[in-house]
Amino acid sequence: MAPIAKTAKAAKPTSHTYTVDYSGPANDKIFDAPAYEKFLIDHIKIEGKTGQLGEDVKIERQEEGKLSITSTKPMNKRYIKYLTKKFLKKHLMREWLRVVSTDKNTYTLRFYNVQYDNAEAEEEEQ
Repeated sequence: MAPIAKTAKAAKPTSHTYTVDYSGPANDKIFDAPAYEKFLIDHIKIEGKTGQLGEDVKIERQEEGKLSITSTKPMNKRYIKYLTKKFLKKHLMREWLRVVSTDKNTYTLRFYNVQYDNAEAEEEEQ
């Protein structure tokens, strides 16, 4: 019995596209979009090296308040969240903004919902 020859399948270059929607904070003029884009370019690691994206990762603005990150190398969505939270912490915005997953490939920056109880406010005044 002759061995069965395996046919080699051509590996498709898979690309992962993630979107970060920062339109809410950007409309209130507290989020600096160019600084965020530069931060991602400087901090995304590809094969253990930062700042060397080359053709593997492309970062571009889609529309007003959205940033698209396309990678041909395997990249976790969680890594984008980690870098976004790191940027917010560095620019002292982590206390007011949070990163929320709204879609399979989308993160949105939202303000924390802070509601004060009238009873607590009255007790503090007295």
